[in-house]
Amino acid sequence: MSPAPEAFYVLDDTEAGASTVTSTSHTAGPWSPQAQHGGPPMALMAREAQRLGDGSRVVARLTCDLLGPVPVGRLRVEAVVARPGRSVELVECELADADSGRVAARAAAWLVPRVDSGPVAGLPTPPSGPATGGEGAVPPGWHPGYLDAIEWSWVEGSLEQVGPATVWMRPRVPLVTGEPMAPLERLMVCVDSASGASAALEITQWQFMNTELTAHLVREPAGEWIGLRARTTLGGGAAGLAQAEVFDEEGFVGRTAQALLVRPTPGA
Repeated sequence: MSPAPEAFYVLDDTEAGASTVTSTSHTAGPWSPQAQHGGPPMALMAREAQRLGDGSRVVARLTCDLLGPVPVGRLRVEAVVARPGRSVELVECELADADSGRVAARAAAWLVPRVDSGPVAGLPTPPSGPATGGEGAVPPGWHPGYLDAIEWSWVEGSLEQVGPATVWMRPRVPLVTGEPMAPLERLMVCVDSASGASAALEITQWQFMNTELTAHLVREPAGEWIGLRARTTLGGGAAGLAQAEVFDEEGFVGRTAQALLVRPTPGA
């Protein structure tokens, strides 16, 4: 078997507002080698949204909805400007299985003008940096695809511990072959991990799946590391909430939230 390509996706074809890619084994989530982790496809939609622009805008809010399992296969992603404007702009994206045509995910991004300086207020205190953390262990039986494509530095908690966690993440490979990873792409590859990092229940007894993620950003991240200070909240029903403060090594970047479906693990 040949080694996996050194990217999450191989670019097959591109045109204005659309790209076709082949997923590599690096995209596979921890539950199955055939289904992707949420981070890479969210980053792929962010990439397509930014390709429509000229670099004069930045994303202030990005909402992603996973409509079903994203296959580790050929994908087509398309983006359109749904609401043009001089001050703000809304871009909508759709990601589909390129062979069957099944739509697997959608995203919507609000963009604002890029400016050189502005007011600063209310920034949370950042956690200690990635050099202070440790690698951490992967639970037995988890598929290594995406997990091995990320460098992990755990400051608090781990994948094997229940409760809040603080972890720094750095992708080991670019999003698309032959392209440097853009700041927003790097962030989106990582932030869907907040719900797993801050798991409040034992995975052998409970499932807590997210079908969406919303990121509010006050600035673009800088550097290679993305930090998550994550916490999961449960209210006693089938709905849960995973939230994270997001940092880079320069400080606070934004916040994410994920709605969770909470239910007993079948057969537990």
